[in-house]
Amino acid sequence: MVNYIWVGMMIIGFLFAIVNGTMNDVNAAIFEAANEAVVLCIGLISILVFWLGMMRIAQDSGLLDKMSKLFYPVIKRLFPDIPENHPAMGYILSNMIANMFGLGNAATPLGIKAMEQLKALHNGSTSASRSMITFLALNTSGLTLIPTTVISIRMTYESVSPTEIVGPTLVATCTSTLGAILIDRYFYYRRTRNGGK
Repeated sequence: MVNYIWVGMMIIGFLFAIVNGTMNDVNAAIFEAANEAVVLCIGLISILVFWLGMMRIAQDSGLLDKMSKLFYPVIKRLFPDIPENHPAMGYILSNMIANMFGLGNAATPLGIKAMEQLKALHNGSTSASRSMITFLALNTSGLTLIPTTVISIRMTYESVSPTEIVGPTLVATCTSTLGAILIDRYFYYRRTRNGGK
């Protein structure tokens, strides 16, 4: 359905440009946007490679394991129905740590693996389990300590102070994560009181 929407928007845009005689402007915008996209991608690749390398060093040095142990008591309270030492817990913790460092692209495969493990834990049911809903809420709110992708974009476009986004991002993501947890718990306990309906 989304593909049809995009094709429809492109066709309408081209027709509008033809009717108004602005096809040359559209062509110029297409090539300019393509050039900017390449520059942006190269900038993002460099920062992602750096932080993924840092994550690999942290993993090999045992720092990730220590961080996982640090966050484990909190995560266990958020996901009480996941058995101890289940693979899903490792993927959830790794996903959250990657998100904390603003590595959304690195966090996505970990999130998918976590969902696969949670689905298996839920006997392959097509309906979402409590843990799946909680994980989705936390993943969407995305607590971020260092927004590396945003910093990279700001550096690419020559921001005077690319790291000034760190403070506002931390406040915003802390607020969104707290809100996600409160809303998740509210609806969970409301459903529990209504007999799971």
